Amino acid sequence: MEFSQALDLFTQSGLAQLVPGQLIMIAICLLLLYLAIGKGFEPLLLVPIAFGGILANIPGAGLAASAVENAIRHASPEVLRALADALHVALTPDMLAGAAEAARDALYQAYRGASYSTLDAATLIARDAGYSGGMLHDFAQVAIATEAAPLIIFMGVGAMTDFGPLLANPRTLLLGAAAQFGIFGTVLGAAALDALGILDFTIQEAAAIGIIGGADGPTSIYTANILAPHLLGAIAVSAYSYMALVPMIQPPIMRALTTKAERQIRMEQLRVVSRKEKIVFPIAVLLLVALFLPDAAPLLGMFCFGNLMRECGVVDRLSDTAQNALINITTIFLGLSVGSKLSSDTFLDLTTLGILVLGMIAFGMGTAAGVLMAKLMNLVSKHKVNPLIGSAGVSAVPMAARVSNKVGLEANPQNFLLMHAMGPNVAGVIGSAIAAGVMISFLS
Repeated sequence: MEFSQALDLFTQSGLAQLVPGQLIMIAICLLLLYLAIGKGFEPLLLVPIAFGGILANIPGAGLAASAVENAIRHASPEVLRALADALHVALTPDMLAGAAEAARDALYQAYRGASYSTLDAATLIARDAGYSGGMLHDFAQVAIATEAAPLIIFMGVGAMTDFGPLLANPRTLLLGAAAQFGIFGTVLGAAALDALGILDFTIQEAAAIGIIGGADGPTSIYTANILAPHLLGAIAVSAYSYMALVPMIQPPIMRALTTKAERQIRMEQLRVVSRKEKIVFPIAVLLLVALFLPDAAPLLGMFCFGNLMRECGVVDRLSDTAQNALINITTIFLGLSVGSKLSSDTFLDLTTLGILVLGMIAFGMGTAAGVLMAKLMNLVSKHKVNPLIGSAGVSAVPMAARVSNKVGLEANPQNFLLMHAMGPNVAGVIGSAIAAGVMISFLS
């Protein structure tokens, strides 16, 4: 092989095209893989997300690129001119000289800010020229752009959820509602940072970030895809990272806001909930919420449908599929699709750091609000609740309930709070879906 051929082969390799940002993102994704595999942090989603992120940052492969992006990267000057007309970019002969890097950069910038109609026109040109989207891009178009994957996962979560503890102690609905304060508080915080000029967030971006406070991955992805799709990768990684870190984040907040005597409060045994109640509840919740807040109907509808399949007792095969095979398959493709959003050109900026910080604040505020609401309930009721179960109002099911039980056992080895904490935990799932519906209704 001649030297020139060897040089051409090297210049076409990934090593020659590797940029520092891609190297950093690959390192971050390897860290996520380590946390998922080595430390057990939300492995079911962090493994496919991290692996998808590695694939998205393989230089030259274009696995996460759309047909237009691949055309901009590789097309001839004639195709670039056609794309420029579709994207309303004025290209000069100098910009098309040599490798046409200036023209490609200008087209990239126009592509990122283009309207849907403009993108459709550019996509037709790219496809006619023989270019197609990468594998991960196609996954994302099916799983996320259609909003199918988060909704299917919500159906599976509903099929795995037992509303019995909530129905046995309806007061815990208040704890689930209080924990959503973290969502709305963070929206106000993001808006304040924007007003102060510290970070540049629109109100839609602030709302999408705030949903992280509910510690509900599918809801975060669903809301971000509607309100701020360009932030989807950072929001999804933040949401699932904080869900994985529930055992580390929540206990210090819980101990700081409660006394030892409060942590030792023993709650009464829950009553037995009838099958009829469990069947009627998801139907009633859906009708009551969806009629007043139609934008919450997709998330809540799938959740309630999954739960109805579980409780009605006549579609066990469907319920089993929703709980196992279907949710597992969907999780794989959702994770890879989210990973496709972790490309270096969109993830590595100050905005991502702001999302991580605001997400942590939102989660902490939600935990604290649930505990404080439980303490307030104890002031006005003779039937005491252990304030520790208030922290389970975030919808990280069942991790938050397990943390409440663990901290309670530390204070009193005979105090088993798990079933009591499941009430606010499942209420938090409903609350986060309603909060997402409110945000989408007002801001989309």
